[in-house]
Amino acid sequence: MKNDPIRIGINPISWSNDDLPSLGGETPLSTALTEGKAIGYEGFELGNKFPKDPGELRDLMAGYGLDVVSGWYSGRAAARSAKEESEAAGAHLRLLAENGCKVMVYGEVADAIQGEPLPLYKRPRFRTDDAWKRYGENLTAFARFTLSHGVRLAYHHHMGAYVESPDDIDRLMAHTGDEVGLLFDSGHTFFGGGDPVAVLDRHIGRICHVHCKDVRAEVVKLARNRHWTFLESVLNGAFTVPGDGVIDFAAIVDRLRAHGYQGWLVVEAEQDPAVAPSYAYADKGYRTLRALLDREPVREVA
Repeated sequence: MKNDPIRIGINPISWSNDDLPSLGGETPLSTALTEGKAIGYEGFELGNKFPKDPGELRDLMAGYGLDVVSGWYSGRAAARSAKEESEAAGAHLRLLAENGCKVMVYGEVADAIQGEPLPLYKRPRFRTDDAWKRYGENLTAFARFTLSHGVRLAYHHHMGAYVESPDDIDRLMAHTGDEVGLLFDSGHTFFGGGDPVAVLDRHIGRICHVHCKDVRAEVVKLARNRHWTFLESVLNGAFTVPGDGVIDFAAIVDRLRAHGYQGWLVVEAEQDPAVAPSYAYADKGYRTLRALLDREPVREVA
């Protein structure tokens, strides 16, 4: 529905994985864009196969009738100053701003182990309140810079990084200003030990972007018990698209609508396309979210 303030986009990871090029690396970007448009998606988040020049990107997406949703930025605010971060992010910020993006997906990669051959329990942590305070102040200063260019920082809590668990998310929100928006990722919330709906309720006022990934709960349990790495967890099928796992997306959509959320729901589920065929799973994720947006919201009885 074109007038709906909530739009459905997708990440190209359903077709090819930037972190694991062996997963769909041979699939051309044109396949992802053509299939995504045919399914009904209105826009794509960026990946490594997209042009880095703002004009080239704009022309490419216009040719498919698709919008640029946002794009991942590998931030290091835990290791460098806001000024250094601002200089490093300049080109990517321009790419987003000149293509109409309202948010920038910020992933903290300083000391992160999401791509390393290490079990997830070895992830980095801020051990003191002072460390959280310093990080929050630095991140807020950087977010102020991106906002001055019309793009809000959308902080992506992520497995294997400093901000992974629900408690980490709580502390991040407590130590940052409103300039820092929260990217709510349903799959990472569950994998990180939280109830997605409860975390959503707690921080709904700061949520400016949403990644919709479902989880296979039994695989998540194995990943924790067997000390898998993040990439091993992905390869073994921890994540899937909405409607194929245990997460209550009906409750998530209802709460976002009730709060007046205006932005994107992005299907983003790291899987092996040889096991989970790209088109079929992207289609399932879209149809699940479209049906939830098109239905009348559930009204609670007093």
